Amino acid sequence: MQVAVIGVNHNTPIEIREKVAFTESKKIDGINYLLDKSIDEAIILSTCNRSEIYISGKDIEDSIKEVIEFYKEFFNILNIEDYVFVKLGKDAIDHIYMVAAGMDSAVLGEDQILGQVKDALDFSMELGGSKKILNKLFREAITAAKKIKAQLKISEIPLSTSYIGIKLLKSNLGDLKDKKALIVGAGKISSLSLKYLVEEDLSKVYITNRTHGKLKNLRADFKNVEILDYENRYSVIDDVDIIITATSAPHIIFKKNAMPNIKRQLYILDLALPRDVEEKVGEINKVHLYDLDDLKKASLNNLIKREELSKKALDIIEEDVKKFIKWLSKIRVDPVIKSLNHRCEEIQMDTFEYINRKLDLDSREKKIVDKMLKSALKRVVREPIKNLKEIKEKENMDEYIKVLNKLFDF
Repeated sequence: MQVAVIGVNHNTPIEIREKVAFTESKKIDGINYLLDKSIDEAIILSTCNRSEIYISGKDIEDSIKEVIEFYKEFFNILNIEDYVFVKLGKDAIDHIYMVAAGMDSAVLGEDQILGQVKDALDFSMELGGSKKILNKLFREAITAAKKIKAQLKISEIPLSTSYIGIKLLKSNLGDLKDKKALIVGAGKISSLSLKYLVEEDLSKVYITNRTHGKLKNLRADFKNVEILDYENRYSVIDDVDIIITATSAPHIIFKKNAMPNIKRQLYILDLALPRDVEEKVGEINKVHLYDLDDLKKASLNNLIKREELSKKALDIIEEDVKKFIKWLSKIRVDPVIKSLNHRCEEIQMDTFEYINRKLDLDSREKKIVDKMLKSALKRVVREPIKNLKEIKEKENMDEYIKVLNKLFDF
Protein backbone atom coordinates (compact mmCIF):
# COMPACT_ATOMS: atom_id res chain seq x y z
CA MET A 1 0.00 0.00 0.00
CA GLN A 2 1.31 3.44 -0.93
CA VAL A 3 0.20 7.00 -0.18
CA ALA A 4 0.09 10.15 -2.31
CA VAL A 5 -1.27 13.69 -2.19
CA ILE A 6 -2.51 15.70 -5.15
CA GLY A 7 -3.76 19.27 -4.96
CA VAL A 8 -3.16 23.00 -4.82
CA ASN A 9 -2.07 25.20 -1.92
CA HIS A 10 -1.32 28.81 -0.97
CA ASN A 11 1.33 29.00 -3.73
CA THR A 12 -1.34 28.50 -6.39
CA PRO A 13 -3.09 31.55 -7.96
CA ILE A 14 -6.24 32.51 -6.09
CA GLU A 15 -8.44 32.18 -9.19
CA ILE A 16 -7.56 28.46 -9.31
CA ARG A 17 -7.95 27.96 -5.54
CA GLU A 18 -11.43 29.46 -5.79
CA LYS A 19 -12.45 27.00 -8.49
CA VAL A 20 -11.29 23.87 -6.65
CA ALA A 21 -12.76 24.72 -3.24
CA PHE A 22 -14.89 21.91 -1.77
CA THR A 23 -18.23 22.49 -0.10
CA GLU A 24 -19.37 19.80 2.33
CA SER A 25 -21.64 18.38 -0.35
CA LYS A 26 -18.79 18.28 -2.87
CA LYS A 27 -16.58 16.49 -0.35
CA ILE A 28 -19.18 13.75 -0.01
CA ASP A 29 -19.54 13.40 -3.77
CA GLY A 30 -15.77 13.58 -4.23
CA ILE A 31 -14.87 10.88 -1.72
CA ASN A 32 -17.56 8.55 -3.06
CA TYR A 33 -16.36 9.17 -6.62
CA LEU A 34 -12.77 8.34 -5.69
CA LEU A 35 -13.68 5.21 -3.75
CA ASP A 36 -15.63 3.95 -6.79
CA LYS A 37 -12.34 4.00 -8.71
CA SER A 38 -9.19 2.01 -7.87
CA ILE A 39 -8.52 4.13 -4.78
CA ASP A 40 -8.71 2.32 -1.43
CA GLU A 41 -8.72 5.37 0.86
CA ALA A 42 -9.23 9.10 0.36
CA ILE A 43 -9.26 12.26 2.50
CA ILE A 44 -10.07 15.72 1.15
CA LEU A 45 -8.46 18.67 2.95
CA SER A 46 -10.07 21.88 1.70
CA THR A 47 -9.42 25.33 3.24
CA CYS A 48 -9.23 28.89 1.94
CA ASN A 49 -5.59 28.30 1.02
CA ARG A 50 -5.52 24.69 -0.13
CA SER A 51 -7.45 21.90 -1.83
CA GLU A 52 -5.63 18.60 -1.33
CA ILE A 53 -6.64 14.99 -1.84
CA TYR A 54 -4.74 12.33 0.10
CA ILE A 55 -5.04 8.77 -1.21
CA SER A 56 -3.84 5.27 -0.43
CA GLY A 57 -3.90 2.26 -2.69
CA LYS A 58 -2.02 -0.57 -4.36
CA ASP A 59 -1.73 0.91 -7.87
CA ILE A 60 -0.85 4.40 -6.71
CA GLU A 61 0.29 5.73 -10.11
CA ASP A 62 -3.08 4.85 -11.65
CA SER A 63 -4.83 6.34 -8.61
CA ILE A 64 -2.96 9.63 -9.05
CA LYS A 65 -4.14 9.81 -12.67
CA GLU A 66 -7.70 9.21 -11.53
CA VAL A 67 -7.50 12.06 -9.00
CA ILE A 68 -6.23 14.44 -11.69
CA GLU A 69 -9.08 13.35 -13.97
CA PHE A 70 -11.44 13.88 -11.05
CA TYR A 71 -10.25 17.50 -10.67
CA LYS A 72 -10.76 18.07 -14.40
CA GLU A 73 -14.23 16.56 -14.46
CA PHE A 74 -15.46 17.85 -11.10
CA PHE A 75 -14.26 21.44 -11.47
CA ASN A 76 -14.07 21.71 -15.26
CA ILE A 77 -10.40 22.75 -15.33
CA LEU A 78 -8.90 20.95 -18.31
CA ASN A 79 -5.36 22.25 -17.70
CA ILE A 80 -5.31 21.36 -14.00
CA GLU A 81 -1.92 19.65 -14.46
CA ASP A 82 -0.42 23.13 -14.82
CA TYR A 83 -1.38 23.92 -11.21
CA VAL A 84 -1.59 20.78 -9.08
CA PHE A 85 1.36 19.33 -7.22
CA VAL A 86 1.81 15.57 -6.82
CA LYS A 87 3.74 13.99 -3.96
CA LEU A 88 4.24 10.28 -3.54
CA GLY A 89 5.48 7.99 -0.76
CA LYS A 90 7.74 9.68 1.79
CA ASP A 91 7.22 13.09 0.16
CA ALA A 92 3.45 12.75 0.69
CA ILE A 93 3.97 11.63 4.29
CA ASP A 94 6.32 14.56 4.96
CA HIS A 95 3.74 16.89 3.45
CA ILE A 96 0.83 16.10 5.78
CA TYR A 97 3.12 16.35 8.81
CA MET A 98 4.31 19.76 7.56
CA VAL A 99 0.75 20.91 6.85
CA ALA A 100 -0.63 19.82 10.23
CA ALA A 101 2.22 21.60 12.05
CA GLY A 102 1.70 24.87 10.10
CA MET A 103 5.07 24.51 8.37
CA ASP A 104 3.45 24.62 4.90
CA SER A 105 1.23 27.66 5.43
CA ALA A 106 1.20 31.19 4.06
CA VAL A 107 1.93 32.29 7.65
CA LEU A 108 4.68 30.10 9.06
CA GLY A 109 3.59 28.29 12.20
CA GLU A 110 -0.11 29.16 12.10
CA ASP A 111 -2.12 26.56 14.03
CA GLN A 112 -5.64 26.97 12.64
CA ILE A 113 -4.83 24.31 10.04
CA LEU A 114 -4.42 21.68 12.77
CA GLY A 115 -8.15 21.68 13.53
CA GLN A 116 -8.91 21.60 9.80
CA VAL A 117 -6.71 18.52 9.34
CA LYS A 118 -8.52 16.76 12.19
CA ASP A 119 -11.93 17.72 10.75
CA ALA A 120 -10.90 16.37 7.34
CA LEU A 121 -9.94 13.03 8.90
CA ASP A 122 -13.18 12.79 10.92
CA PHE A 123 -15.28 13.67 7.88
CA SER A 124 -13.65 11.02 5.70
CA MET A 125 -13.89 8.38 8.43
CA GLU A 126 -17.63 8.96 8.70
CA LEU A 127 -17.96 8.27 4.96
CA GLY A 128 -15.69 5.22 5.09
CA GLY A 129 -13.08 7.00 2.99
CA SER A 130 -10.25 6.84 5.51
CA LYS A 131 -9.19 3.47 6.85
CA LYS A 132 -6.11 1.83 8.32
CA ILE A 133 -3.38 3.69 6.36
CA LEU A 134 -4.72 7.24 6.22
CA ASN A 135 -6.22 6.99 9.71
CA LYS A 136 -2.79 6.18 11.10
CA LEU A 137 -1.03 8.79 8.92
CA PHE A 138 -3.32 11.67 9.86
CA ARG A 139 -3.48 10.74 13.55
CA GLU A 140 0.30 10.59 13.79
CA ALA A 141 0.64 13.90 11.92
CA ILE A 142 -1.88 15.52 14.30
CA THR A 143 -0.03 14.11 17.32
CA ALA A 144 3.29 15.47 16.02
CA ALA A 145 1.70 18.88 15.38
CA LYS A 146 0.32 19.01 18.93
CA LYS A 147 3.76 18.12 20.27
CA ILE A 148 5.34 20.94 18.24
CA LYS A 149 2.66 23.38 19.36
CA ALA A 150 3.12 22.49 23.04
CA GLN A 151 6.92 22.45 23.01
CA LEU A 152 7.80 25.31 20.66
CA LYS A 153 4.72 27.60 20.79
CA ILE A 154 5.56 29.00 17.33
CA SER A 155 2.04 30.35 16.73
CA GLU A 156 2.20 32.42 19.91
CA ILE A 157 4.89 34.65 18.39
CA PRO A 158 2.80 37.44 16.77
CA LEU A 159 3.44 38.64 13.22
CA SER A 160 0.65 41.16 12.46
CA THR A 161 1.49 44.77 13.35
CA SER A 162 -1.82 45.34 15.13
CA TYR A 163 -1.37 42.28 17.36
CA ILE A 164 2.28 43.16 18.03
CA GLY A 165 1.12 46.65 18.98
CA ILE A 166 -1.36 45.29 21.51
CA LYS A 167 1.33 43.00 22.93
CA LEU A 168 3.62 46.02 23.24
CA LEU A 169 0.93 47.97 25.09
CA LYS A 170 0.31 45.06 27.41
CA SER A 171 4.02 44.75 28.11
CA ASN A 172 4.35 48.45 28.94
CA LEU A 173 1.14 48.83 30.91
CA GLY A 174 1.41 45.50 32.70
CA ASP A 175 -2.28 44.74 32.21
CA LEU A 176 -4.91 46.26 29.92
CA LYS A 177 -7.85 45.28 32.11
CA ASP A 178 -9.98 48.32 33.01
CA LYS A 179 -7.89 50.62 30.79
CA LYS A 180 -9.49 53.06 28.34
CA ALA A 181 -8.73 53.44 24.65
CA LEU A 182 -9.54 55.56 21.61
CA ILE A 183 -9.53 53.93 18.18
CA VAL A 184 -9.55 56.11 15.08
CA GLY A 185 -10.58 54.54 11.79
CA ALA A 186 -12.99 51.82 10.70
CA GLY A 187 -10.90 49.77 8.29
CA LYS A 188 -9.42 46.29 8.65
CA ILE A 189 -6.54 47.30 10.93
CA SER A 190 -8.78 49.31 13.26
CA SER A 191 -11.34 46.49 13.39
CA LEU A 192 -8.61 43.98 14.21
CA SER A 193 -7.18 46.26 16.89
CA LEU A 194 -10.64 46.64 18.41
CA LYS A 195 -11.05 42.85 18.47
CA TYR A 196 -7.74 42.40 20.29
CA LEU A 197 -8.49 45.19 22.76
CA VAL A 198 -11.93 43.88 23.64
CA GLU A 199 -10.37 40.51 24.47
CA GLU A 200 -8.25 42.33 27.08
CA ASP A 201 -11.38 43.44 28.97
CA LEU A 202 -10.94 47.22 28.80
CA SER A 203 -13.44 49.29 30.74
CA LYS A 204 -14.10 51.74 27.90
CA VAL A 205 -13.33 52.00 24.18
CA TYR A 206 -14.10 55.08 22.14
CA ILE A 207 -14.13 54.68 18.38
CA THR A 208 -14.35 57.40 15.78
CA ASN A 209 -14.16 57.86 12.03
CA ARG A 210 -14.99 60.57 9.52
CA THR A 211 -18.12 58.60 8.55
CA HIS A 212 -20.19 56.56 10.99
CA GLY A 213 -21.58 53.83 8.71
CA LYS A 214 -18.98 51.17 9.51
CA LEU A 215 -18.76 52.22 13.16
CA LYS A 216 -22.31 51.12 13.86
CA ASN A 217 -21.49 47.61 12.64
CA LEU A 218 -18.41 47.48 14.87
CA ARG A 219 -20.35 48.64 17.92
CA ALA A 220 -22.96 45.95 17.29
CA ASP A 221 -20.25 43.30 17.57
CA PHE A 222 -18.52 44.57 20.73
CA LYS A 223 -19.69 45.77 24.13
CA ASN A 224 -18.35 48.80 26.00
CA VAL A 225 -17.73 50.62 22.72
CA GLU A 226 -18.89 54.23 22.36
CA ILE A 227 -19.03 56.05 19.03
CA LEU A 228 -17.41 59.47 19.18
CA ASP A 229 -17.88 62.33 16.71
CA TYR A 230 -14.70 62.72 14.70
CA GLU A 231 -14.51 66.44 15.51
CA ASN A 232 -14.37 65.57 19.22
CA ARG A 233 -11.42 63.17 18.93
CA TYR A 234 -9.17 65.42 21.04
CA SER A 235 -11.74 65.75 23.81
CA VAL A 236 -11.25 62.26 25.27
CA ILE A 237 -7.46 62.11 25.04
CA ASP A 238 -6.95 63.10 28.67
CA ASP A 239 -9.38 60.30 29.66
CA VAL A 240 -7.70 57.40 27.83
CA ASP A 241 -4.55 55.33 28.27
CA ILE A 242 -4.27 54.20 24.66
CA ILE A 243 -4.79 55.68 21.19
CA ILE A 244 -4.73 53.45 18.11
CA THR A 245 -5.14 55.25 14.81
CA ALA A 246 -5.22 53.70 11.34
CA THR A 247 -7.03 55.96 8.89
CA SER A 248 -6.48 56.51 5.17
CA ALA A 249 -6.29 60.28 5.67
CA PRO A 250 -3.67 61.96 3.44
CA HIS A 251 -2.68 64.37 6.22
CA ILE A 252 -1.93 64.52 9.95
CA ILE A 253 -5.02 64.15 12.16
CA PHE A 254 -3.31 64.52 15.57
CA LYS A 255 -1.08 67.60 15.91
CA LYS A 256 1.14 68.54 18.84
CA ASN A 257 -0.30 72.04 19.25
CA ALA A 258 -3.85 70.64 19.52
CA MET A 259 -3.06 68.03 22.17
CA PRO A 260 -4.49 68.59 25.68
CA ASN A 261 -2.41 68.59 28.83
CA ILE A 262 -1.35 64.94 29.32
CA LYS A 263 -1.63 63.96 32.99
CA ARG A 264 -1.21 60.17 32.70
CA GLN A 265 1.00 57.84 30.66
CA LEU A 266 -0.41 57.80 27.11
CA TYR A 267 0.54 55.15 24.55
CA ILE A 268 -0.16 55.91 20.89
CA LEU A 269 0.02 53.33 18.10
CA ASP A 270 0.08 55.06 14.71
CA LEU A 271 -0.65 52.23 12.28
CA ALA A 272 -1.45 54.51 9.33
CA LEU A 273 0.53 55.18 6.19
CA PRO A 274 0.92 58.10 5.68
CA ARG A 275 1.12 58.66 9.43
CA ASP A 276 -1.85 60.05 11.34
CA VAL A 277 0.14 61.49 14.25
CA GLU A 278 2.60 64.34 14.00
CA GLU A 279 6.08 63.14 14.96
CA LYS A 280 6.45 65.99 17.50
CA VAL A 281 3.59 64.48 19.56
CA GLY A 282 6.13 61.92 20.73
CA GLU A 283 8.10 64.74 22.38
CA ILE A 284 5.27 65.48 24.82
CA ASN A 285 5.97 64.37 28.40
CA LYS A 286 4.30 61.04 29.31
CA VAL A 287 3.46 60.30 25.63
CA HIS A 288 4.89 57.13 24.06
CA LEU A 289 4.47 57.15 20.28
CA TYR A 290 5.03 54.09 18.06
CA ASP A 291 4.64 53.99 14.27
CA LEU A 292 4.66 51.21 11.67
CA ASP A 293 8.45 51.14 11.41
CA ASP A 294 8.74 50.45 15.14
CA LEU A 295 6.25 47.58 14.91
CA LYS A 296 7.61 46.16 11.64
CA LYS A 297 11.01 45.74 13.27
CA ALA A 298 9.33 43.64 15.94
CA SER A 299 7.38 41.76 13.24
CA LEU A 300 10.58 40.96 11.35
CA ASN A 301 12.31 39.84 14.55
CA ASN A 302 9.33 37.62 15.35
CA LEU A 303 9.39 36.10 11.87
CA ILE A 304 13.07 35.28 12.38
CA LYS A 305 12.18 33.67 15.73
CA ARG A 306 9.48 31.59 14.03
CA GLU A 307 11.91 30.47 11.34
CA GLU A 308 14.47 29.45 13.98
CA LEU A 309 11.85 27.46 15.88
CA SER A 310 10.61 25.90 12.65
CA LYS A 311 14.02 24.21 12.29
CA LYS A 312 13.38 22.47 15.59
CA ALA A 313 9.90 21.57 14.37
CA LEU A 314 11.41 19.96 11.28
CA ASP A 315 13.61 17.78 13.49
CA ILE A 316 10.53 16.56 15.38
CA ILE A 317 8.70 15.91 12.11
CA GLU A 318 11.63 14.01 10.62
CA GLU A 319 11.84 11.71 13.64
CA ASP A 320 8.08 11.02 13.67
CA VAL A 321 7.95 10.45 9.90
CA LYS A 322 10.64 7.76 10.28
CA LYS A 323 8.45 5.99 12.84
CA PHE A 324 5.44 6.08 10.52
CA ILE A 325 7.42 4.81 7.53
CA LYS A 326 8.73 1.94 9.69
CA TRP A 327 5.14 1.08 10.66
CA LEU A 328 4.04 1.34 7.02
CA SER A 329 6.81 -1.00 5.86
CA LYS A 330 5.82 -3.58 8.48
CA ILE A 331 2.14 -3.65 7.58
CA ARG A 332 3.10 -4.53 4.00
CA VAL A 333 3.62 -8.06 5.26
CA ASP A 334 0.26 -8.14 7.05
CA PRO A 335 -1.60 -9.95 4.20
CA VAL A 336 1.07 -12.70 4.10
CA ILE A 337 1.05 -13.05 7.89
CA LYS A 338 -2.74 -13.19 7.86
CA SER A 339 -2.63 -15.91 5.20
CA LEU A 340 -0.03 -17.90 7.16
CA ASN A 341 -2.11 -17.71 10.33
CA HIS A 342 -5.23 -18.68 8.40
CA ARG A 343 -3.41 -21.72 6.91
CA CYS A 344 -2.30 -22.73 10.41
CA GLU A 345 -5.89 -22.47 11.65
CA GLU A 346 -7.07 -24.68 8.79
CA ILE A 347 -4.41 -27.31 9.58
CA GLN A 348 -5.20 -27.14 13.29
CA MET A 349 -8.94 -27.63 12.69
CA ASP A 350 -8.46 -30.50 10.22
CA THR A 351 -5.96 -32.26 12.52
CA PHE A 352 -8.17 -31.79 15.57
CA GLU A 353 -11.19 -33.20 13.75
CA TYR A 354 -9.13 -36.24 12.65
CA ILE A 355 -7.86 -36.89 16.21
CA ASN A 356 -11.36 -36.44 17.57
CA ARG A 357 -12.70 -39.10 15.19
CA LYS A 358 -9.94 -41.58 16.03
CA LEU A 359 -9.81 -41.14 19.79
CA ASP A 360 -12.50 -41.11 22.43
CA LEU A 361 -11.55 -37.89 24.24
CA ASP A 362 -13.43 -36.28 27.06
CA SER A 363 -14.09 -32.51 27.18
CA ARG A 364 -10.93 -31.73 29.18
CA GLU A 365 -8.70 -33.77 26.88
CA LYS A 366 -10.18 -32.10 23.81
CA LYS A 367 -9.28 -28.65 25.17
CA ILE A 368 -5.72 -29.75 25.94
CA VAL A 369 -5.21 -31.26 22.47
CA ASP A 370 -6.72 -28.18 20.80
CA LYS A 371 -4.38 -25.81 22.70
CA MET A 372 -1.33 -27.99 22.02
CA LEU A 373 -2.07 -28.05 18.30
CA LYS A 374 -2.45 -24.26 18.19
CA SER A 375 0.74 -23.76 20.17
CA ALA A 376 2.75 -26.14 18.00
CA LEU A 377 1.66 -24.51 14.75
CA LYS A 378 2.38 -21.04 16.14
CA ARG A 379 5.89 -22.17 17.00
CA VAL A 380 6.39 -23.18 13.37
CA VAL A 381 5.51 -19.73 11.95
CA ARG A 382 6.58 -17.49 14.85
CA GLU A 383 10.25 -17.09 13.85
CA PRO A 384 9.59 -16.69 10.09
CA ILE A 385 7.00 -13.99 10.83
CA LYS A 386 9.33 -12.20 13.24
CA ASN A 387 12.20 -12.28 10.73
CA LEU A 388 9.90 -11.08 7.95
CA LYS A 389 8.84 -8.05 10.00
CA GLU A 390 12.45 -7.13 10.73
CA ILE A 391 13.55 -6.99 7.08
CA LYS A 392 14.46 -3.37 6.34
CA GLU A 393 15.17 -3.33 2.61
CA LYS A 394 11.97 -2.95 0.60
CA GLU A 395 13.27 -5.02 -2.31
CA ASN A 396 14.19 -7.96 -0.07
CA MET A 397 10.83 -7.82 1.68
CA ASP A 398 8.98 -7.80 -1.66
CA GLU A 399 10.97 -10.85 -2.78
CA TYR A 400 10.20 -12.79 0.41
CA ILE A 401 6.52 -11.91 0.14
CA LYS A 402 6.43 -13.21 -3.44
CA VAL A 403 8.21 -16.44 -2.43
CA LEU A 404 5.83 -17.08 0.47
CA ASN A 405 2.78 -16.39 -1.70
CA LYS A 406 4.09 -18.79 -4.31
CA LEU A 407 5.17 -21.56 -1.91
CA PHE A 408 1.92 -21.55 0.07
CA ASP A 409 -0.25 -20.72 -2.97
CA PHE A 410 -1.86 -17.73 -1.24
